[in-house]
Amino acid sequence: MRAARAPRQADAVTLASTIGARIRRERLAREWTLDHLADAASISRRQVINLEQGEANPSIGTLLSLSDALGITLSALIEPPSSRLVKITRAGEGAQLWTGDNGGRGVLLVSTQAPDVVELWDWTLNPGERHASKPHHQGARELLRVHVGVVTLDVGDDRHELAAGDTIMFPGEVAHAYGNEGAEPAHFSLAVYDPTGPRTSAAARA
Repeated sequence: MRAARAPRQADAVTLASTIGARIRRERLAREWTLDHLADAASISRRQVINLEQGEANPSIGTLLSLSDALGITLSALIEPPSSRLVKITRAGEGAQLWTGDNGGRGVLLVSTQAPDVVELWDWTLNPGERHASKPHHQGARELLRVHVGVVTLDVGDDRHELAAGDTIMFPGEVAHAYGNEGAEPAHFSLAVYDPTGPRTSAAARA
């Protein structure tokens, strides 16, 4: 009988190094200068340098700006290329791409490849935390299911309060935000369908 696998989150330093190496490889493959990539992603040249050197902890929005500029998926930035048909993410092995002020986290577990990208996320929001997301590509959809606690979801001008067991589908092409206004942690799963193409906003997700 195989021993239980202890949960382990992807090490932040290793993740930053992996992301930096991939950004540099993709940039050089296109024969782009640092300035070219910075302009294409609407970030500073210094940010690109820090990222390539693995010295930065980029936001989800910055990673999406870079992936859009390079024409690759978010998951392609954070994991090495693979030709395997099956992708298994063991407990604790996802890439933690968001950390809340009170210890919450957003973990990208797995993603399909372009042109029709589907991401599966695991989110924990501690009391008082909120994550705002700007519009994804046109036609994007999100499916969210709450496992524990209460999640306040803002979609455009509408607000929805979701308790444990509740599920919602909403358009990801409008600004939206997930929040925890309660006294207990909230845990939810999130599936994002994000087809490639022009975003409904020039800005990437925050």
